[in-house]
Formats: sequence, structure tokens, C-alpha cells
Amino acid sequence: MTKKKINFYPGLDKNALPFSPDDIVCGVDEAGRGPLAGPVFAAAVILHPDRPIEGLRDSKKLTAERRDELAPLIKQHALAWAIAECSHEEIDSINILQATMLAMRRAVEALSTMPTVALIDGNRSPVMLVRCFPIIEGDDKVHAISAASILAKTARDAALVALHHLYPEYAFDQHKGYGTALHLARLREHGASPVHRRSFAPVRAVLPAAAIPVGVSMTLDFGDMEQFE
Repeated sequence: MTKKKINFYPGLDKNALPFSPDDIVCGVDEAGRGPLAGPVFAAAVILHPDRPIEGLRDSKKLTAERRDELAPLIKQHALAWAIAECSHEEIDSINILQATMLAMRRAVEALSTMPTVALIDGNRSPVMLVRCFPIIEGDDKVHAISAASILAKTARDAALVALHHLYPEYAFDQHKGYGTALHLARLREHGASPVHRRSFAPVRAVLPAAAIPVGVSMTLDFGDMEQFE
């Protein structure tokens, strides 16, 4: 029986890839830039060429059930994987973009095998010792980025379910911290919890003036909203 060959870079021109066959390539993606509460997560994955995983794609295009099925397969079959985060305090201190870049760098640096190339979902790359290449919509073009997207998303969803048990009045298990109508209503009713991002405008709106962080940008980069997850 002939083994099915998997194209690990289905949306990229094989003849114009920014690395050689000798490079060790990891995919990197984040989850949780847009929410009003909790940490931002990032994951890095080096896929094993002899252990392909079927069904990898952008985590946002998969059901929660399918993500939960794929996440353990990725951890089992990948050559290396790592998940990292930046806390809500770090987000408020250095802003969400820089916190996202830091979480990505932490994930890559935590890999048990050090890559020579990192393919980053989006239009920006963190500063790292390895060569980085941003790929817009990379989470649906590069399987390693898709795998990272799934690991980051499932890890963050689990973290928000855990926060729900600490702060059930906000219903984090339902909206995962995103600014839904339900979340905004609970935020207005109960005020900000200890894990809300105080540098985000909807949270800042319910804070007393003395609780607003000083010296940080209070405006989201809405030009990047299509990159938010």
C-alpha cells in the first residue's frame, strides 16, 4: 500500500519557500489577542515529516471538538512542541502586540529541538535568534502553523474555563474572554475582575480612575484586528 504524501505547505509555492530542506522549521501562532481578560497564548510546533497529521488547518475553522481531538495527536506525533503565555499583567505593562511577540518567542525558546527557521502567522515577527518569516493567513497555508494555532487555542480555552471556576459571574467558559454582549453585560454588572486587561477600553470604562494603568497605550491597534484570535 502506497503511503499518502502530505503537502506540509499547501498554500505556499514550493519553489519559493524561504528555507532549504536542511532547515528545521517550526510554525508559530497565537491565541487570545482580542479578548478582554486572561493571558495571551502562543505555541510553536516542529512537525515530524514521517508522522503526518491529517486535518490540520486554521483552528478558527475547526469545531472545538475537532480541536480537542487534534491537539493530543499533535503533541504525540510532532518532533517538538511548546506552549507559552503572557499574563494579563504583562499585557497591561507592555501592550498586547508586544506581549504577543513575547509569548511567541517564549514558545520557540521552549522547544526541545531548536529550529533554524520560524514561520509566524500574521504580518509581524518577534525578535528571535532564529530566522523568522511572517505569513499572512499562515495558519491555513502551513501545517506547522496550523498545529501551533490548534495548540495555542486549546490551551487558552482551557485556561479560561479554569478562570470561570474562579470568577463564575463573568461566564468565561461561554465567551472565553472575548467582548461578547454577554461578557460586556457581566463586566458592567460586576466591574473588572483581577484577570481583566485594564489597558483595554471596555474594561477601562468600568474602572475607577485610580485603577487605570499609567504609562501604557490605551488604544488597540485596530489595523491588526483581522489577525486577532
